[in-house]
Amino acid sequence: MSEPISSPVQSYLARRGLADARVVALTGDASDRRYFRVLPAHGDAFVLSVYAAPFAYESLPFVNTAELFAAMPVPVPRILGHEDDLGVLTIEDLGDVTLQAHVGSAPPARHAALYREAVAFIDTFQQRGRELASPRYLPYGVCFDVEKLTWELNFFVKHYLAAYRGVTFGAAEREALDGEFAAIVAELAAEPRVLCHRDYHSRNLMLRDDRLFIIDFQDARLGPDTYDLVSLLRDSYVDLPWAAVDDLIAYFLALQGRSAEADAYRRRFDLMALQRNLKALGTFGYQTTARANPVYIQYMPRTLNYVRENLRRYPRFGRLGELLATHVPELR
Repeated sequence: MSEPISSPVQSYLARRGLADARVVALTGDASDRRYFRVLPAHGDAFVLSVYAAPFAYESLPFVNTAELFAAMPVPVPRILGHEDDLGVLTIEDLGDVTLQAHVGSAPPARHAALYREAVAFIDTFQQRGRELASPRYLPYGVCFDVEKLTWELNFFVKHYLAAYRGVTFGAAEREALDGEFAAIVAELAAEPRVLCHRDYHSRNLMLRDDRLFIIDFQDARLGPDTYDLVSLLRDSYVDLPWAAVDDLIAYFLALQGRSAEADAYRRRFDLMALQRNLKALGTFGYQTTARANPVYIQYMPRTLNYVRENLRRYPRFGRLGELLATHVPELR
């Protein structure tokens, strides 16, 4: 084994008779799960997803949502096994190449084709998601409602503005900010809901054998039809030119037979982008200040640029822009 590993992994290997396997710790996500690649002396590599505590396999959101996505079908990693008492899930190894890592490493035409494929998966989520809707699947029991969307914007205020930037609002300022947020949330929460991956961006799309696979889908839920497209096209991890964004939005609407809605859809897209990008800044602030994980600082400037663009683009955000730019110079 190449490095010290956690007790659950050691117990798993002993239980499976894989004491001679090589184990490599993988870069995790923003959750409390940890990931390890296991390379047996004989046989194919696989990945262990190690949870913070034991679980009941049948109740895991990842397992439930994997079943739903496989039924559509969209490509997700296969679940190979589980050890509930150890909190270990065994999943197919998809390699290390994310769509984020792929940017710039292939001809522009191939890169554009991959993004079209990723957009087509969103159409599948929505179209097949309606057909497969059932209380047996956990994503149909949770949604982006007023409470959730408001919580996310307050998360931005707490962890990005206050904790990371040291901003303190006066009572009148905070009341005005809450009013601006309430208007955004009310509009988003009132939109018809479709099935959403919930974190559909370039770091959660893997390439193996030149095929895209979808990961990190355990938080899927119902939400606006703009949500996943915003996650992909206004991605904190990748720069996409506005022209490419416009083309991919048009492609999505064509897939859905809704090309006549282009102008209205773009306004809703930008509203969703504003809310999601603010929430992303909250996550980056939280990871930096509460989790002592500075890796996300590098993604803040791009996300702030997205926010500034939308604040400037729509007069309706004039007051919100003033409130935020007073404390965040990058938004001026």
